[in-house]
Amino acid sequence: MASIRRHPNAKTRWQVRYRDPTGTQRTKNFSRKIEAERYASLVEADKLRGAWTDPVMAKVTFGEWAADWLRTTVHLKPKTIEGYESLLRKHLLPAFEDVPLGHIRQLDVREWVSGLSATGLSPSRTRQGYRLLGAILRSAVESGHIPKSPAFGIDLPRIQMNEMRFLREDEVDHLAETITAPYETLVYLLAYGGCRWGEATALRRSRCDLLRTRLEIAESVSDVSGQLHFGPTKTYRRRTIVLPQFLVNKLAAHIATHVGPGPDALIFTTPDGSPLRNGNFNKRIWRPAIEQAGVAPLTIHDLRHTAASLLISEGAHPKAIQVHLGHSSIAVTMDRYGHLFPSDQEDLAARLDARYEAAQVSHVDKLWTEGSLAVSPLSG
Repeated sequence: MASIRRHPNAKTRWQVRYRDPTGTQRTKNFSRKIEAERYASLVEADKLRGAWTDPVMAKVTFGEWAADWLRTTVHLKPKTIEGYESLLRKHLLPAFEDVPLGHIRQLDVREWVSGLSATGLSPSRTRQGYRLLGAILRSAVESGHIPKSPAFGIDLPRIQMNEMRFLREDEVDHLAETITAPYETLVYLLAYGGCRWGEATALRRSRCDLLRTRLEIAESVSDVSGQLHFGPTKTYRRRTIVLPQFLVNKLAAHIATHVGPGPDALIFTTPDGSPLRNGNFNKRIWRPAIEQAGVAPLTIHDLRHTAASLLISEGAHPKAIQVHLGHSSIAVTMDRYGHLFPSDQEDLAARLDARYEAAQVSHVDKLWTEGSLAVSPLSG
């Protein structure tokens, strides 16, 4: 228990002595006894609630802790680190860099979110910033710097989903015929294989088992500040895609003509054999092709949506679509593409109607059996 005494070296002051949850003896001095008593009560209450924090640790600024957090979070991909650094630099540090962790209040976070929205920052980017702030503050809680995170219960701007674009089979054919050679096979792989751009452009010869009509998706490439980074897929999982035979034939012809002999040779490259960069490909190859094919506006990622649409139209089960596209869970698949599945509401309504009609017939039959219904003498 916290105890109060007169300061041994200053009789006009009062000293609170207590042990923190780790057993360390601590003291704090006050000029008035009532302040010391109040502090002692708060210390004991915080210890009981598990909300006690080291006063010295709580003085660490957000900027200092954010730098330590980013430096010691080892599982992040280079692209993710680049995104976090951008969010910190542009949005989090201007508001919280010099603020001690223990001084950040929920109201401060609420005002910060409101301010981001007021500046015109997109709802998606605002949510990304809030999630990063929450992650950094949660780690401060786990380390004992603060008792709880102030980033909770905050109303966030709603995200309006952009309308997805889907190509018909004939439009995919036309785009493939229009795009600069030899990238027609890449169009088909994206539209029917459902690969992400980074997965398709990281595909290697050794992962194409065309005799068994299969591709192993085990790697992805991203462009981070002008540097290409090869690493795991977005979900950190490998998956196998089973290809339709027409795509197997196109890939076989492409590999025989355009791909080097080594097992690590990339399937799709620039004319000089370098890895494809999304920005350059988009500008030099993709945009001219979609304009000429008459399918603009269309993003490269829309071909992945096209793959989902084609699978759903063929009656594929959501689980099979999840595996094919490499989603982290079936919930992700349904959130993004659930609206494309055939609606069962009309069928359910018809079934309920049939049950009602059957119940009416059963009720009438029961009344006849019990003699509750009689034939009218006036009936013909």
